Amino acid sequence: MVFPCFYLMCRILGYLGSPIQLDRLLYQPEHSLIVQSYQPREMTAGTINADGYGIGWYHQKQETQPFTYKNILPIWSDINLPELTRYIESGCILANIRSATPGQAIDLSNCQPFNYDRLLFVHNGFIQNFRTSLYRPIRDRLSDTAYQLIKGSTDSEHIFALFVNTWQASPNISLEKALQQTLITLHELATQHQVKASATIIISDGHQAISSRFSTHLPSPTLYWLRDDPQFPTSVVLASEPLFAGNWISCPENSIFSIGEDFEERICPIL
Repeated sequence: MVFPCFYLMCRILGYLGSPIQLDRLLYQPEHSLIVQSYQPREMTAGTINADGYGIGWYHQKQETQPFTYKNILPIWSDINLPELTRYIESGCILANIRSATPGQAIDLSNCQPFNYDRLLFVHNGFIQNFRTSLYRPIRDRLSDTAYQLIKGSTDSEHIFALFVNTWQASPNISLEKALQQTLITLHELATQHQVKASATIIISDGHQAISSRFSTHLPSPTLYWLRDDPQFPTSVVLASEPLFAGNWISCPENSIFSIGEDFEERICPIL
């Protein structure tokens, strides 16, 4: 199945491991996120990702809230980014390049990563006919705190708000379990309103990386992971598309793949 052309797909990237300069992920690989912005290989719809981008990262030594840098320019045309990525180093990085659904505004409020407290969140996927299908049902489920997080108009940010709402409702819940419950709720809402939804997601708090590959109708947007590659020892890289030749493993569809603080891998089904 190929989604209709108006459901466009972004590219996402996550990194957890030894501190590195950001340019080693964004620029140096042969199929880096920069290349994927204008020459993606595995998008189910659309041809380029030119509607803005964002990067999030954590301080190497201090327990602080994450930092973000966003721009509505295509990632290849931001002349400041090469200099910033040679300077910034981190052991936990998330990034997104955007292919906006027609009708969605190209502005900073719609650029990922989205963040709350120590959380960073990136999403690749869609909710079919979002404004007329799940826009109101999702908002009706949110606490005031989660509701007030929403600054833009994307389905991605509403899924993040739904995740924060789930996470806050059970203070002792793990990020992994909160993501699973969020996607179960999304599946229930999509089924009830007879629309398609997909959610390839990466979430981090700076110490762990929780990801999902989910869709109500297969195939799900792609997600790969790579561990302890010679170029990135003692590290895990998550990406919509492999960045270079290596032992990339495709995450199973409709599952959650996690790298915990113990750096152990865990895979569990969503439904």
